[in-house]
Amino acid sequence: MLRILSPLVALALLAACNPAPEKTATTAPPTLPGPDIATLTDSTAPAALLAYGRQYPGSEVLFETRLGKIRVKLYDDTPIHKANFLLLARRGVFDETVFNRVIKGFAVQGGQTSESRTIVLRRYRLPPEVRPNHFHFKGALGMARYDDEENPQRLSSNTDFYFTLGKKLTPAQAKGAASRPLTPAQLSVYATQGGVPALDGFYTVFGEVTEGLDVVEKISQVPVNPNDKWPDQDVGMKVTVIQ
Repeated sequence: MLRILSPLVALALLAACNPAPEKTATTAPPTLPGPDIATLTDSTAPAALLAYGRQYPGSEVLFETRLGKIRVKLYDDTPIHKANFLLLARRGVFDETVFNRVIKGFAVQGGQTSESRTIVLRRYRLPPEVRPNHFHFKGALGMARYDDEENPQRLSSNTDFYFTLGKKLTPAQAKGAASRPLTPAQLSVYATQGGVPALDGFYTVFGEVTEGLDVVEKISQVPVNPNDKWPDQDVGMKVTVIQ
């Protein structure tokens, strides 16, 4: 980001013409409530996040991007993932990240950045909160995970989330792609809205888009590096808890 600095000559003239102001007491910036992110670990994060979620609840967040706004509802029955997302949003963590993996017709993933200014986080992980009533329809919000060979518990990432896209599927196609039974209502949604049933049961779905699904579609259309699917032009975000 470009920073405009006053010329040194101007500063010298101002100093000569004006007496130095008296020093005044400064107040430290307010400390935001909640656990210290840097101290959280796989084992301590669940209890700390559950306590934070009870004390500082929230239910909706707003993503602001250069392509538009996305409003998201977070689910109550995935309380650890929900509280984690609220905590990081309120701390401004996501505001320093971009949509870093975009696969047209499948999903757009965010939560990382290549910039050196990124807030350094201890990469604590979250226990899975996979629920049979939550599934990967178009617009579902899920949490990514990594290193399955070294992560047999399938612990979720703490920062890397994704919006599901997918395509419309007949009931037979959805059943064939899914690894778990789907209800008639879920089959109907896959047929009318679309989604990715192959992900059901493997990743935690903890929210859904309520407004701005067209913006998710726009993000999915941006040109990307064919090797890592990183957009050629970064799509950043500002995430705010609105309710």
